[in-house]
Parts: sequence; structure tokens; C-alpha cells
Amino acid sequence: MDVYSWFRRSVSRTTKTTTTTTTVTAQPDDELLYGVTDQLLDFIKSFSIDTFRNFSLPDEDDGDAPENVRKDLSDWQQRHALLVLSKLKELSQLRFKLCPRFLKDHQFWTIYFALVKGFVAKYELRAIQLDKLKQMSLESENTPDVAACEVEMSEAKKTTDLSPTISEEHN
Repeated sequence: MDVYSWFRRSVSRTTKTTTTTTTVTAQPDDELLYGVTDQLLDFIKSFSIDTFRNFSLPDEDDGDAPENVRKDLSDWQQRHALLVLSKLKELSQLRFKLCPRFLKDHQFWTIYFALVKGFVAKYELRAIQLDKLKQMSLESENTPDVAACEVEMSEAKKTTDLSPTISEEHN
């Protein structure tokens, strides 16, 4: 699924259901988690059509691209994009003017994230680290406790050792 389709469905879902607008509305903690700061918003306001049109992207052939190359956004980038688009109507308007006439949607977001990399890299890295910690925590919960098994086995061994032997019974 490309980013444009995902974004279009996300926005249409939130506009259809007026009671659940959690995908576009953000909590202050959410904004900080996704790197949506005042400095970033001020920087984005300086973007123009020329900012995107003059940005040089490497040539790409959609038909020749390897299958393992992702052209869509990570979950963190998708959420960041939604937050920024909901906070800054200027970026939404700029995107509307550029896509698909001058740029493909994934090109727009590639350029966007290249431009704001200095502002959001530490937030994205932190999100990756938190995700890894969550995975490690889940893995450790799912693995059996080896020490507990060893204790149970040693206790079972002691009880079998305590059973009287033949020589002890004759005494």
C-alpha cells in the first residue's frame, strides 16, 4: 500500500466518524513523541513549491525497483506526517499543489523527511529504541524461566534421593 492511499483512507475515516478523531487530533505528549515542535513547525512554514521542485532526488524506475526496497513510510513517519498535516494547513496545501502534478506522493514525503531530518532524527531514533525495548520485554515474558525449571528439577531430584535404599532398610 502506498502512502497516498494510506493517508487518504486515514483522513476519510476520521472525517466520516466525528466521534473518533484520535488519528488526527494529538495530545501534547504525542506531538513531542513524534517530534512536532514549534521549531519544526516554523521551519516547515518556510517551505515553498520551489523547495520541493528544486530538491534533487535520485532517478528511480518504479518497474525496476527491487522488491525489498520500501517506498512507503514507517509507522512513526506516518503518524508524524498526520500530526504535521493536522497542525499546519500550509503543508497540506503545498502537498495538494505538488501531488500528483509535479511529484508522486512518496517523493513528496521522501523530500520532506530529508529536509526535516535534523529536527526529527532524534525523535525517530528514540521511537525505534522504545520499540526495541518493548519487543525485548515481550520476548522475555514469553520465554520460560529457566531458573525456576532448574529449581523444580533439583527439588524433584532431592525427593527421589530421600527414598530409603535397600541397605538402609535392613539396619
